[in-house]
Amino acid sequence: MNLATILQHQVIFAFATALVMVLLLRWLLPARRAQARTFLLVVVLCALTRAVAYLVDASGAPRLAAVMDHVATIVLGLLIIRMAGRLIFRVVLPKAGLNAAGIVEDLLITGLFLAWGFVWLRLAGVDLASLITTSAVITAVIAFSMQDTLGNILGGVMLQLDNSIRVGDWVKVDAVSGKVVEVRWRHTAIETRDRETVIFPNSWLIKNRFTVIGSRTDAQLRWRRWVWLYVEIGCPPSQVCDVLEAAAREANVDNVAADPPPSAVLMDIDKGMGRYALRYWLIDPQNDDPTDSRVRAHALAALARHGMQPGIPREERLNIKDNEARRTALLAEEMAARRKALDGVDLFASLSEAERSSLVERLVHAPFVRGDTITRQGAVAHWLYIIVAGEADVWMELGNERQYITTLKTGSVFGEMGMMTGEPRRASLTARTDVECYRLDKEGFRHILTARPDVAAKLSEVLASRLAELERQRATVKLDARSAPRHDDILKRIRSFFGLEAG
Repeated sequence: MNLATILQHQVIFAFATALVMVLLLRWLLPARRAQARTFLLVVVLCALTRAVAYLVDASGAPRLAAVMDHVATIVLGLLIIRMAGRLIFRVVLPKAGLNAAGIVEDLLITGLFLAWGFVWLRLAGVDLASLITTSAVITAVIAFSMQDTLGNILGGVMLQLDNSIRVGDWVKVDAVSGKVVEVRWRHTAIETRDRETVIFPNSWLIKNRFTVIGSRTDAQLRWRRWVWLYVEIGCPPSQVCDVLEAAAREANVDNVAADPPPSAVLMDIDKGMGRYALRYWLIDPQNDDPTDSRVRAHALAALARHGMQPGIPREERLNIKDNEARRTALLAEEMAARRKALDGVDLFASLSEAERSSLVERLVHAPFVRGDTITRQGAVAHWLYIIVAGEADVWMELGNERQYITTLKTGSVFGEMGMMTGEPRRASLTARTDVECYRLDKEGFRHILTARPDVAAKLSEVLASRLAELERQRATVKLDARSAPRHDDILKRIRSFFGLEAG
């Protein structure tokens, strides 16, 4: 078999290999079928070029035929290298659990392209030694003119070798914050939260500072966020910090890590305000601003419930006549709303008009944000809540699990046993929606029982009825129902809690 026949067989094998690779790409990488069709078109064009070259050679133009044959061979070789790289880096390595960076693929394919060029030159009879010697000056000129490109290539290699930046990392570069989606031979692509792709040359990243969000040694991505709040200077800082930490810890906000727990610190005092930082750990940087917003909403509601006013710089222009009338009207509206809420509570139905009016003045506005824990089972709190807007869920805590009992709606009352007898909460209550409540504590009710001890007997009957209903609800959801205390037992607890003499 002569050399021409051997080369002819090799060319046929190369075409067959290229066609098999095209079919494999279409089958194994369905997302890149458009690229596979392009590869197939190139293979067909190479085959047609060789066929035309054969006809041209037969017609008496051997030089033109040789040029066409060489072009088809070079392109086919480059195509096979490209498709082999796709199969290795996009199919074989991922199947083996290895995910090589895109720059590794680019550099390897480029090196194989150069190697194929040298092989083809050698097969064409070119003396590579003399070619390299005579082209040294040209090579130096090209290298000088491409120093930025070479800097980007070397920068990409260094970023990968020292593990400075990886695909999937969340980074901050100057004013740009986003996720690394590609590290190529020339650039690194960062996709922002606005779905913008920002391109940074690798040489620039090597020379400048950038921030990678999260710890390299922590398997769980956690990013500490700072939520700033201003509170009036008259509020005790230690209490403000406790309220803010409890609000973030108990709100059950998605994307907020339970460990490490949130922390609050007083950072500055300025213009009659305390500047506080509520710091929590974010799990997914994709949702930074929405999570900050939810944490901030829970914190503001918690401050309002504890009577801590936001510190807002303001300017007041006082017109005594107008302002006095307006304040009187607003106070009347507020008292009417409180009275309406109180009149709907059967616990106070036995009170006189004057006694209910005195309770109205002692009601405290207590707002909650959706997801807030209004009260927790087992907690000791000497006050009750009247829900005037929104809905709240009642839960029974069973070890590390909780069982849903019912949903309280507008007009419902919760926590009356804690206010009247001091016993711990029998269930937990969470805000299903944003909830507006009025709160009444033990001290606000003491003067009524002191003046009229007989009221305690009527109250004990109402409380006994409420506890019996709670136990029926427990039985409905297949929880072990406990026997509800009798009203005479509750009466003894009320008298003991408020220090009343038995009558």
